[in-house]
Amino acid sequence: MSLTQTELSQFQRQGFLLKSGLFSSEDLKPLQDALTEIIDQGARELQADGSLTDIYADQPFGLRLASIHAENEEAGEELARRVMGKGGGGYNGPAMLQTIRHPALLSCIESLVGPDIVGSSVYRIRPKLPGWDRGEVPWHQDAGYTLAHCDRHLIITCWVPLVDATLENGCLHVIPTVHHSGILRHYTGGHAGFLEVPDEELPPVEPVPVPMKAGDALLLTNLTPHASFANRTNVVRWSIDLRYQNANVPNNVEEEPASYTPERDPVTMACYPPEADFVIRDQSDPAREVHSADQFRQLRERYETTRPSTPGRGWTPLQDR
Repeated sequence: MSLTQTELSQFQRQGFLLKSGLFSSEDLKPLQDALTEIIDQGARELQADGSLTDIYADQPFGLRLASIHAENEEAGEELARRVMGKGGGGYNGPAMLQTIRHPALLSCIESLVGPDIVGSSVYRIRPKLPGWDRGEVPWHQDAGYTLAHCDRHLIITCWVPLVDATLENGCLHVIPTVHHSGILRHYTGGHAGFLEVPDEELPPVEPVPVPMKAGDALLLTNLTPHASFANRTNVVRWSIDLRYQNANVPNNVEEEPASYTPERDPVTMACYPPEADFVIRDQSDPAREVHSADQFRQLRERYETTRPSTPGRGWTPLQDR
């Protein structure tokens, strides 16, 4: 499943690449089951306290949380927050590590960043509820969230829908070729609290919607503008976004959260200090690779317990522009 020269050229030229069928339905099932277990446990608690009349256990993956949300919007949003955790990457169980280390995906990633791969600190689980304001993500580049000295490095975002992503339920939209122009000006306090590049400040390039089947993978550079709009259906558009980088890109592998202090020079920091990076492949020292689910969980939790602050990039609040 390594990328062909044609695919590499497209990625480099356009800033994105759709790789169809990278995950089979069997590949996705462990993660879907793990997320369903979180929903099930939370739904039972909400039913016990009278917030829900039904836990909708007979509903399939894409409909169960949507059915809960349709009965009680606050309950649905509470369960979505439990899945996402702090920042959006809350679940850190074995199925997540298995998904991150999916061999076909890593083969594609190696084509882009080389054989020594670090799992970037920021992965996200996104249950886009029908009509949920928080589910819509405005135009931005992922580099807008990382420290400025990392803008010159390639960090791959791999966006994978766990159900079919359509125009109606909020598939991703991307703006091609703009990654060649570097970082755009972002503003804090955008839609739903996200960073945002307002429509009127976007480059004059036509956005491209990218409908996808469950298990497809959309590969993006960290400088590719993208957005996701309203879910106008009765299903939850579940997706994950995973991030990968070459081992030479600034990271916090084998660093402690306490080493990130206000006095530290930002250029010595990982691209995104608040979350733990981890070694996926190391040709010279395979012992550094994280294969154990327990080790992965401990890495994540160590940073969640003592979350380092991120130096600001000086983005202007949207209301002050």
